[in-house]
Amino acid sequence: MYVCISQNKGLQQLDFIILGGGASGLQLAYRLSNHTAFENASILILESNNHKGNDRTWCYWETGDGEWDDLLQNQWNKVQFKSTSVDKTIGLGNTSYKMLRSKPYYDRLHQSLAKHKSIQIEYARCTGFVDEGTHVMVNTDKKTYRCSTLFNSIFDWSVLHKQSRYPVLQQHFLGWYIKTPRPLFDTETAVFMDFTVPQLQETRFMYVLPYTQTEALIEYTMFSKELLDKSEYEDAIRDYLQDKNITDYQLIEVEQGSIPMCSYPFWENNSKNVHFIGSAGGWTKASTGFTFKNINRKTTALVNHIAAKKPLKHFTKKNRFWWYDLLFLDILAKYNHKGASLFSGMFRKNSPKQIFRFLDEQSHFLQELMIMRSFPTLLFVKQFFKRLFGAHH
Repeated sequence: MYVCISQNKGLQQLDFIILGGGASGLQLAYRLSNHTAFENASILILESNNHKGNDRTWCYWETGDGEWDDLLQNQWNKVQFKSTSVDKTIGLGNTSYKMLRSKPYYDRLHQSLAKHKSIQIEYARCTGFVDEGTHVMVNTDKKTYRCSTLFNSIFDWSVLHKQSRYPVLQQHFLGWYIKTPRPLFDTETAVFMDFTVPQLQETRFMYVLPYTQTEALIEYTMFSKELLDKSEYEDAIRDYLQDKNITDYQLIEVEQGSIPMCSYPFWENNSKNVHFIGSAGGWTKASTGFTFKNINRKTTALVNHIAAKKPLKHFTKKNRFWWYDLLFLDILAKYNHKGASLFSGMFRKNSPKQIFRFLDEQSHFLQELMIMRSFPTLLFVKQFFKRLFGAHH
């Protein structure tokens, strides 16, 4: 039985505190607020930034109608994969590649949460927390809170940099939202990966999401260890647009970010009453950087798990997809210049339906074996046995 917010010797006592009001934190609060088991639960979201807007763009593939369809910037039924050896435009059938910007998503969830008197959002910076066994103490730059369960979505890069067992790559990118004076873009096709840009001994590609005939997001993306100077991303986008004969355009908005790519088992940092969520909990797909679809699945499953009174420590387990990602990142970290050829092999030898089911972790084992045959077998077998016998990457 959950009770509303109360005071205990001047200290605010809550059922749940969620650190971070981003995609995973807000969605978890939303799922809790809509579950009958938690209709009276006291929930506090602690967020350090009270000016969140379109600070993120999430893309994901989905079959049929979806929960967030009315908020989408656009969706495509065809995607293009391009490299020096492969040029495929792929029809997705009843599956769509969907683009969601963060502001309408944040607004929707804030509006929903505002209807619940037992849910609060405080704009403060968390300075530390301690699981005391029977409760969690949470300190901020404004005050101290006490709760039964803490969910932490604040990503800490130092966790990855302090270990050496798992390679750490970043999906880092800079994107331009541009507008052209005349129609130039095919709104039915998203350029999923274009590896024809200079690789410079790394994994580099362009990503193009046209949402009108005159507007598109053009994003230069890398899977590698180190970030670039901002000017290098910008120069790559200018060169790409010049190569496509797009010289007359208006720069509307800039988006830049870095997503962790690592198979580090973040869930091992969970305790009895503290659970890490979002990228901080390992919800980012390590081999691709995709996160949003996992947030949808895992927030739903997590709320049901808690409602069934199952221990939080039992929520996350390793599966075979974790192993696939680990081996792929081991190879990519050591042979980063092979990224284009690895992805090209996969798209050249497999049907799009199989690829996207595999990347979405919805494939069955025989399909996965077919995907694995697309990659250099000796390279992956060698790395598999290294991991099997306890060697680091």
